[in-house]
Amino acid sequence: MQKTQLTPHFSLEEMTRSATALRLNIDNRPAAAHVANLCRLCINVLEPLRHRFGPLVVTSGYRSPQLNRAVGGVATSQHTRGEAADVRVESPAQGREMLAFVSRCCNFDQAILEYAPRTNRYWLHVSCKACPENNRRQAWNACPEERRNSR
Repeated sequence: MQKTQLTPHFSLEEMTRSATALRLNIDNRPAAAHVANLCRLCINVLEPLRHRFGPLVVTSGYRSPQLNRAVGGVATSQHTRGEAADVRVESPAQGREMLAFVSRCCNFDQAILEYAPRTNRYWLHVSCKACPENNRRQAWNACPEERRNSR
């Protein structure tokens, strides 16, 4: 099967891939409107990030409502509209740098540096609304250790 490219460096397959969906046999195919939103997200946020930081690993992109429930996402998650993606971050320092870059250089809705103590992994949640003029440009570091160390 041929890959469907959304932008030069991001495919529809990588923006919809989910081990949980495969394991639970959940259909995670987006509707056309969701695909358009994923393209907008890639153009406005992910491509600029890639050009600045090199190849990115998207750990979560589009999630069908069923998949979103299965992974414990909130019902209003922008992932269910194809407006959000989570990108792997290798270190807190890289995460801070990526967060600052998105804040300065991208047309985005939210950029949140997050951390899961259970897995000791960092990621950057980024989103772009279907109507980019409505983007709130909210950026924050949600890592407890990071907030504690910055005081």
